[in-house]
Amino acid sequence: MKEKIITFGFIIILLSVLVANVLKTDETISIAERRKLAQFPEITIKKVLDASISEEFEEYAMDQFIGRDKLRAIKNIFHTQVLKQKDNNGLFLLEDSIYKIEYPLNEASVEKSAKTIQNIYQKYLQGKSNVYYAIIPDKNYFLPEEYLKMDYEKMQQIVQNELRNMTYIDLFSILTIQDYYKTDTHWKQENIMPVVNQIEKQMNLSITSKENYTLQKAGDFYGVYYGQLGMPVKPDTLQYLNSTTIEKCITQNAETQKQAKVYDLEKYQTSSDKYDIFLSGATPLITIENPEAKNNKELLLFRDSFGSSIAPLLINHYQKITLIDIRYISSGLLDKYINFTTQDVLFLYSTLVLNQNILK
Repeated sequence: MKEKIITFGFIIILLSVLVANVLKTDETISIAERRKLAQFPEITIKKVLDASISEEFEEYAMDQFIGRDKLRAIKNIFHTQVLKQKDNNGLFLLEDSIYKIEYPLNEASVEKSAKTIQNIYQKYLQGKSNVYYAIIPDKNYFLPEEYLKMDYEKMQQIVQNELRNMTYIDLFSILTIQDYYKTDTHWKQENIMPVVNQIEKQMNLSITSKENYTLQKAGDFYGVYYGQLGMPVKPDTLQYLNSTTIEKCITQNAETQKQAKVYDLEKYQTSSDKYDIFLSGATPLITIENPEAKNNKELLLFRDSFGSSIAPLLINHYQKITLIDIRYISSGLLDKYINFTTQDVLFLYSTLVLNQNILK
């Protein structure tokens, strides 16, 4: 009798889960994982015959399974709390901040990344004195010494050996762990005014009066590490610095020819990556025009995603800033889109990008 009750109860649970999944409304994106979720597959004769329909349905069922995020959290808690693993898939928590193991230093990738930058200098910027570069340390730089992390001094040395014709701007001594989101790789825009001041100083960007910024809140921010870790962690708050100058600036995406504001607040509602509110997210080439500029100066900012949030804080010095992401456009094609003249030039890259060799 006891066995029958257990069996019957098990069947009831299975049927309940099945009914719940059938009645559940499918979701389009996962906020936690910051990606689009598989939708119910289109059924065709071809897919049935080549059996691809079963693979698509399996992916759909896994993505849309009810309570999926909670099950992921339970799994990760089991690995870290019960099995006492120090990390889960390379991620770990320390003082409520999520880190990802980035080790070791890939010297060949760093050297190749630096050579790509040097090639740009030789092809387009030869002889210019107003060319600068800076490296943004990732969060692991601030971990205690007992944690595995790449050799940041070696990285700086490799880059400096390649970029002898450019002026180095040191940011390692300016930033602290408090300047980064707890659930993400990026720095907080509201915390990087010391970085802006360092760049202004090194690039001789003087103005008669400082810009007056107001801090505005977009909302909760679940960063890329939050989804990868899959454990319940308090979200960050996504904030941005606004000003009358920034409000009047217009961006233009060279790829889509779409014009927009500097802060694309619609992205906070629609994008799986809320950090896309800064200049509408990743794109090969985008410009910011400042109609209130007191000069006709221009800046070419070669950057990764960190540059999206710092560029607005530099626009008061320039009539125009062109942001170039050579992860998405070949550096050999730049003269088709940019007229290299007397612009200031800043190469600004994070250690994560330099260590991956993804610059073209």
